[in-house]
Amino acid sequence: MLVLLAIVAGVSCGGGPEGPEDESELAAARELMVATQIEARGVRAPRVLAAMRRVPRHRFVPEPLREAAYDDTPLPIGLGQTISQPYIVAVMTEALAPEPSDVVLEVGTGSGYQAAVLAQLVKRVYTIELLAPLAERARVVLAGEGITNVEVEVGDGWKGLPAHAPYDGILVTAAPDAVPQALLDQLAIGGRLIVPVGEDEQELRLITRTEHGFETRTLFEVRFVPLVREVE
Repeated sequence: MLVLLAIVAGVSCGGGPEGPEDESELAAARELMVATQIEARGVRAPRVLAAMRRVPRHRFVPEPLREAAYDDTPLPIGLGQTISQPYIVAVMTEALAPEPSDVVLEVGTGSGYQAAVLAQLVKRVYTIELLAPLAERARVVLAGEGITNVEVEVGDGWKGLPAHAPYDGILVTAAPDAVPQALLDQLAIGGRLIVPVGEDEQELRLITRTEHGFETRTLFEVRFVPLVREVE
């Protein structure tokens, strides 16, 4: 509850500056995270591994949980949402196969961490979050990290963000019970959609748009919070 209240107040993530010793320890923890949790489990894309090493995950978690920032686990960020396990962030990013010229959409900004990782790898990231306090906090943290190629929007991710479509890639960080048609419609030819799908049982899907339709591949079972939508 304290974490939830702090996030709503807009003061829990980011925090004050760390000293040199703290920064060194956190950098070492981040390097260990990449080596043991990500690379050792089969993520091989050099650019993805470099991005995971570069982005300070501890800046995107609530300050009371900062010591756990590089643990092999999701963490609560308030309002019933989580920051994903580092391995899941890495494997979803690798599956998206981002290129430097890509424009991508993230559905479910949450803490802003996944958007920050994508920002290292593509030209532009648009990210949409239904919960305004989380969107505002993500804006603050991303700006504090000097990340300028991410635009955070408040809105219903089920509807995507048609103003900037089509997208070379779409990555969804919460689970709908079925793939939203709007996201399929906003995918460019050759583009990839990474989305966890399901309720009690969920699977991570990779959907590629071709000239003739969509090709779907199931990657593995996952567990995400539900993708929240506006009440109509």
